[in-house]
Amino acid sequence: MFAGFNIMFPENARFFQKFKCYSVSMLPGNERQDVEKGGKIIMPPSALDQLTRLNVVYPMLFKLTNNKKSRVTHAGVLEFVADEGKVYLPYWMMRNLLLDEGDLLQIENISLPVATFSKFQPQSIDFLDITNPKAVLENALRYFSCLTTGDSIAIKYNQRIYELCVLETRPGNAVSIIECDMNVEFEAPLGYKDPKTEERKKNEEQFEEPMEEVEEDNKFTFRGEGVRLDGKKKKETQIDIKDVVKKTQVRGIPDYNHPSGLIKFNRSIKPISDRVKESVDKIEDDVSDAFHGSGFSLKKGRK
Repeated sequence: MFAGFNIMFPENARFFQKFKCYSVSMLPGNERQDVEKGGKIIMPPSALDQLTRLNVVYPMLFKLTNNKKSRVTHAGVLEFVADEGKVYLPYWMMRNLLLDEGDLLQIENISLPVATFSKFQPQSIDFLDITNPKAVLENALRYFSCLTTGDSIAIKYNQRIYELCVLETRPGNAVSIIECDMNVEFEAPLGYKDPKTEERKKNEEQFEEPMEEVEEDNKFTFRGEGVRLDGKKKKETQIDIKDVVKKTQVRGIPDYNHPSGLIKFNRSIKPISDRVKESVDKIEDDVSDAFHGSGFSLKKGRK
């Protein structure tokens, strides 16, 4: 196929150009909100002329590359009304590509597989206020031609802008969403905290705090003087429990100073049989001492 100036364009030739890129707000004329809320760009008329001479695959999809930052995304085209040598992009797309006003952008046409699945993560918990997020997203994606994994797209709903990160796309990292049946999933919004998990953590902290306080209290010792309730002066001597154990050798309390390997037989402790006998004798004595005096008969004697 031949064009003017005797230039021949072979079949399947690729469109490959570099343009100065600007945000949509820099486009001369009325403000174009329809471009800002979608995923399509505005190119110059010369690009359309070249594309029509090439055997390009429709719909027209393009790969956008910022070679300085090694950033790549994909987009469709909305119109061919830009000034020559310039292209206009949505602001969110310029942020993904790390572009400044007037930077060079490489554009080439590309063919992408049709999307079957995509997963998004809202970048704010405010997205949970939307009653039917899937319906809102489906309506917003009508202004997009393709999706790229890793991009953060912007959608507008109820005069608010919501950003969503594209976590996954199938069957490839970049897919076409024109006339497709695509399954959509949402990841928990960035910064979202599960109420059940937070409640469980709160309960665990409530149980942990008293233990921490006890541990802190154990680090302190009580110092000062004690006062007796009966008003008498307390004894100045302080009794050591080890000394008490050592002197008294109370049964059941270990002797901490007992040398290892030595067996002691305490002869001062009476056998259990003797102690039981003494207890029984004591009880009998108490019973005998309790009853003294003369007895009386309840029946009256006959006269």
